[in-house]
Amino acid sequence: MQNPNLFFSTPVWVSEIDNYKETNEEIYNYIKELNKIDQSGVKKSNVLGWHSNVFNMNDKEPKNFINLISPYINQMLIDMDWDLSKQSTKISSMWSIINKGGASNSKHHHGNSSISAAYYVRAPENSGNIVFYDPRPAPIYFHPLSKKPNNLNAMVNSITPKEGVLVLFPSYLEHSVDKNLSDEERIVISFNINLILN
Repeated sequence: MQNPNLFFSTPVWVSEIDNYKETNEEIYNYIKELNKIDQSGVKKSNVLGWHSNVFNMNDKEPKNFINLISPYINQMLIDMDWDLSKQSTKISSMWSIINKGGASNSKHHHGNSSISAAYYVRAPENSGNIVFYDPRPAPIYFHPLSKKPNNLNAMVNSITPKEGVLVLFPSYLEHSVDKNLSDEERIVISFNINLILN
């Protein structure tokens, strides 16, 4: 018997960024300065954590960060085989979240976007996995018991954060962040990518 075809699969790209440390420290200092200036931040999916306002994309630090991760975004676009002669890509918004001990993020998705991302600036051990949920409505109503989860039967998958790792995923994919069980800060940059018809 042949292996099954994976129709309507949901791609999630997990990339360890090369030579990330210098840019990582620069964007870390940028985020901490934003946090110092605006300690209240905004309320979105964050539970006890700090959520920044959107970055000023004209600032040097976000520009350098985008230059660092651009090859990985380009590979995702190649994988998807989207027609870039008729569409252009744009990072529509970028922000940061700092989760201290006990903080988490409730289940949510990123509307009005094509691709969303999480990049880990700081990711101590036990600081909270990102958890993704099956986007198909049918399994919600009935799901047979499985011996153990795999790529065919799992309704939930998670990724353990690691400093210098970029996670890209479709914006419709619901996700949450587990509680930070460490005593250190978990710092992530999130952003959305839109494809706009030329």
